[in-house]
Amino acid sequence: MSKILDRKQLVLDAMDNKPVERVPAGFWFHFLADEIHSNAFEQPELTEQVLAGEIKYIEESQPDFVKIMTDGFFPYTSESFLAAKTSEDLKHLQPLPKDDKWFTYQVAYAKKLTDKYGDKIATFYNLFCPGTIIKFMQPNLEDGEPYLANLVRQDKEAVKAAFDVISDDLAELARRVITEAHVTGVYFSLQNLLGEGITREIYEEVFAPAEKKILAAANSVSDYNILHICGYAGHRNDLSWYEDYEVKTINWAAVVEDVELEDGKKLFGGRAVLGGFGNSTEDVLYKGTKAEIKAETKRLLDKAGTTGVILGADCTVPRDTPREHFQWVREALEEYKV
Repeated sequence: MSKILDRKQLVLDAMDNKPVERVPAGFWFHFLADEIHSNAFEQPELTEQVLAGEIKYIEESQPDFVKIMTDGFFPYTSESFLAAKTSEDLKHLQPLPKDDKWFTYQVAYAKKLTDKYGDKIATFYNLFCPGTIIKFMQPNLEDGEPYLANLVRQDKEAVKAAFDVISDDLAELARRVITEAHVTGVYFSLQNLLGEGITREIYEEVFAPAEKKILAAANSVSDYNILHICGYAGHRNDLSWYEDYEVKTINWAAVVEDVELEDGKKLFGGRAVLGGFGNSTEDVLYKGTKAEIKAETKRLLDKAGTTGVILGADCTVPRDTPREHFQWVREALEEYKV
């Protein structure tokens, strides 16, 4: 019988770059059929569906941490934002009232999980950056990237003004899920904006200030936050754009970007890293045999080491990933000599 370890402390120690008895791991996936356009603010029963899925996953797979999925909470429900028709309108957004259900529903949902598991495993609440929120709120997801890139080219001052207000609300949410719902920290998701004329300089002027504001808010109430540089569906990023973002742990699409854990750890100044496995149906975590998955686990640790490393995936894994595959990763970690 394997030794019973404090799974939450394993994660915190890994994030602190301390030696661990076993490298921690966790994976995450969506629970709603349409996680992007579903609206749990209007249909609260959707949150119960997500909550039931989270609990089932935690009970069956016994992860060391969970990324608290926010299926149904993707929309930004500000009336001034929803009413905006022109770039000029974006300059006049109003922040949400502090008692708006956009805050209260999410805090209550997170607290249901932390009340049940917060002393056993680390919990990280998913937050998207303002740019991703705007992209997700387009009727067709594939239109989000060109829409936002075009908006930046047309009137970057309007986008900066909108991001300033949206990031204030996201910063407020970050503080409240940590201080009121008692999550360990946030899992903050962002990515390079792709499109003609969108340079690093433009990104640093328009996007970075809002993103750094949100991280600063999270860091003000927790030392344990994760930056996710999203490579979902093959989206490519220049990871160096985020070298100066202040956060304890970084997760990026190691397979998509072809930047393995040990290389990312160097890029980010030795900070803790999360990931390693690909998240597509073509990757070993999804379709591999037990021997292949355990061999890949060992390969990742042989290269990256066991200090400041948390195993996970590039991003959300397919919903139908066989759950025993997560257990095979755990078995390999328990067998690995740290």
